[in-house]
Amino acid sequence: MKKIFSSIAILAVSASCFTACFNLDEIAYSEILQETFEPTDQDVAALLASSYSEFGAMMDWYGMFDAQEEAADVVITPARPNGWVDGGVYQRMHEHTWYADDPGSPSSLYYYAFAGINAANRVMDQVKDGSLNTGDLHDYIIDELKAVRALWYAVLLDSHGNVPIVTSYKDTDLPMQSSRRRVYEFVTKQLQEVIDHGVLSEEKSAATYGRLNMWGVKMALMRVYLNAEVYTANEQGKGTPAYDKALALAEDIIENGPYSLSSKYLDNFQAFDDASAVNNTEIIFAIPYDNTYNTGEHVFTMAMKFYPPSEGKLHFGYTRNTWGGNCGNPQFINSYQEGDTRLTDTWLYGPQFVATPARADNDSKTAKYFNDVEDGVEVGKRDQIAWWCLNYLPSITGAKGKETITSIDFGCRQSKYQVDFNAAYTSQWTNDFPWFRLAEAYYTAAECILRGASSSYGHTPDELVNAVRQRSAPAITLADLQSTQSKMKYGLASFGAITTDMLNIYGNGYMKDGDSWSADPARQAHDWTEVYEALEASQKTTPSGHDNDPISFAGMYDEWGWEFALEGLRRQQMIRFGTFGTRNWFNHAAIGDNHTALFPIDKSTQQDNKNLGQNPGYVTANGSMAADVAIDDPIPADM
Repeated sequence: MKKIFSSIAILAVSASCFTACFNLDEIAYSEILQETFEPTDQDVAALLASSYSEFGAMMDWYGMFDAQEEAADVVITPARPNGWVDGGVYQRMHEHTWYADDPGSPSSLYYYAFAGINAANRVMDQVKDGSLNTGDLHDYIIDELKAVRALWYAVLLDSHGNVPIVTSYKDTDLPMQSSRRRVYEFVTKQLQEVIDHGVLSEEKSAATYGRLNMWGVKMALMRVYLNAEVYTANEQGKGTPAYDKALALAEDIIENGPYSLSSKYLDNFQAFDDASAVNNTEIIFAIPYDNTYNTGEHVFTMAMKFYPPSEGKLHFGYTRNTWGGNCGNPQFINSYQEGDTRLTDTWLYGPQFVATPARADNDSKTAKYFNDVEDGVEVGKRDQIAWWCLNYLPSITGAKGKETITSIDFGCRQSKYQVDFNAAYTSQWTNDFPWFRLAEAYYTAAECILRGASSSYGHTPDELVNAVRQRSAPAITLADLQSTQSKMKYGLASFGAITTDMLNIYGNGYMKDGDSWSADPARQAHDWTEVYEALEASQKTTPSGHDNDPISFAGMYDEWGWEFALEGLRRQQMIRFGTFGTRNWFNHAAIGDNHTALFPIDKSTQQDNKNLGQNPGYVTANGSMAADVAIDDPIPADM
């Protein structure tokens, strides 16, 4: 294996390895004729990296994070004073009213996935036909590319379901659509073949960081098997579970893999340098981002959405503004159990203070402030509030009658991904996204055992969950996991008590004189000390429909939410536990037929390919529906 890695090591410790290490900007591969290209080992590595590069869309604009989180019950992007209506795209994501030519995440996700699939197919074709001379690296490269392609298809299996299966870049015919069940069969077959072939490395090393090694492939297959009952469901909603297979993989990873749980939860979400990234013990497959070189296609754009514009700059000491945008759903924030530090690890709450060079304790949680005076000269305000994270958001639009009430202070902002203070640009954090981490194997094993699978190692669900929880929260019992009542209180949220006058007084620091408002010298902006508790308590949740129905293993459902908040998994969790199409949350009214559990096939894509039918519940652009045209034949043995 050492020979293999010395030859093709991508060394993807950061996304700069896709640019700086391989100088992709200097070599226009698309302009090199296949017949004349004589690749070196480094060229092979660079071409292999092209199949990974689209994974950077996870935290990019309208990327996979938005598709999985904005559609679920944790993240909301409301209207803000500086905009964020964006033609209603985020409101539609929240309300599940997206459509087939929506410019947002569903269409972008489909594009990103097939860009990754096409890149993998292109290189695979070149290796197979000998135009890319890979020598003794042939089998390794083919298996890694198969795994990458299968992971992209696993993304589409989850998001769009009924998609074409394309296995060669040379195919010129318009591809036929496959049923979701058939895509599931293809993905599991491809991943299992890679595992059975046994060529990929089982090492945890710099050479495998940011790439799919054998354990990453097993994690991918494990996740697909965990959701098999959803992916194989027929028109009556009945599918075939594979919890025994998911459990076997999870326990193999836990017991035999070279990974261990990080001692601290936040160790997995740092602004990594090369050494700390490789030394992380829990992350099995990461999407590398870079804070210097990667100014091109995919960067950590979510960093721009996390914090308000000039106020975020004041608090963190940025040289550039952020954009402001998303926040946590107050209902989800309120679901955390007492003593669970994942709440404060994941979310900013309360006053966020202006950074000053002389102030080392800038994270202090007091709203009082005073002037710093040295030798009679004022040197700045200490405890001056930059902005306040209220666990309160009146609505996604802020509309109340003829008024629209918006504020940067509404909603808790994320604190899970450590701020990268060394980023050349605010959108270029070097936080690598943990696509697979070991905690997921622990939780998968726990859920599978709860659902009836038998452990080969005598594991129990509470033991597995507590192994992860112990770094963040008090131990829980088996009965807690088996509970049918979620700590998440579902139902539509009321607007709450906010008024324009309150916003002017506490948000803007104004006082009223007759009919006019002016700055209040006795009050600073964003100081909600006097009213924040009453304001947060004023928002009520009204359950209806199925909101109070029992959820099988609701304690496990809650654990998934708390441990993996903001990791692009919540939509998938909700669908698996049956809450995505049945529950109301915040301003989202349940979609009774649950058709939004699949995103639509993009309108232009359907127009370009007459073989593609539309997913159920959406308007077709070419007269065909997936149920009528999608192939459902078994996957051939040689495919």
